Amino acid sequence: MASYPTPHIHATPEDFGKTVLMPGDPLRAKFIAENFLEAPRLVNNVRGIQGYTGTYKGVKVSVMASGMGMPSIGIYSYELYHFFSVENIIRVGSAGALQTDVKVRDMILGMGASTNSAYGAQYNLGGTFAPLGSYALLKAAATECEKLGARYHVGNLLSSDVFYNDNPHFNDKWIEMGVLGVEMEAAALYMNAAKAKKRALAICTVSDHIITGESLDAEARQNSFTDMMQVALNVAVAMEKE
Repeated sequence: MASYPTPHIHATPEDFGKTVLMPGDPLRAKFIAENFLEAPRLVNNVRGIQGYTGTYKGVKVSVMASGMGMPSIGIYSYELYHFFSVENIIRVGSAGALQTDVKVRDMILGMGASTNSAYGAQYNLGGTFAPLGSYALLKAAATECEKLGARYHVGNLLSSDVFYNDNPHFNDKWIEMGVLGVEMEAAALYMNAAKAKKRALAICTVSDHIITGESLDAEARQNSFTDMMQVALNVAVAMEKE
């Protein structure tokens, strides 16, 4: 039994909904809360990691930032799953496209998350663990994308520990293996969910293209990915009706 607050979340289990949307950027969490949730209230602001809870279509839903990288989302998702009774975490983030048919502003639903991280070493497995998203969340997200008429792709993400890679050809082999996009959080989230027997999904909007060099600015990444936000919120509603 955890004592509250935890080192990173100044709240109680009653402060969170069953489903938490988790962008990396605290300002994206604030944007979602202020533009989509009814009666949002700030439930966490430790280290500037803003978390809000309100209602969406009558369902209690939370949104809280994860910060950047697997160590950061590893901490927040672990505490939410184990100490705050959260059942579903939906990462709503950005990714760099690794395939020519994946365009800027398309969504990627992460069926799996390959990684160059050693995050999984803590489990002392006798092999390589394949981090997978929740099929229930994935199916619901694909359904919502279809309803919205949004362009989306389902497949493998690459969760990298390195943003500025010293190897200029780092992505080449991942591209050959058909990985759709690169980001920095999904694999740790999926591993935490697997260990906790909870559910997770990464929904990433393509903010830049590794092959073509096309990219969006920081403001667009923060405020304009509204299709992804709507999809994730509707998935939260669907999970409440299970």
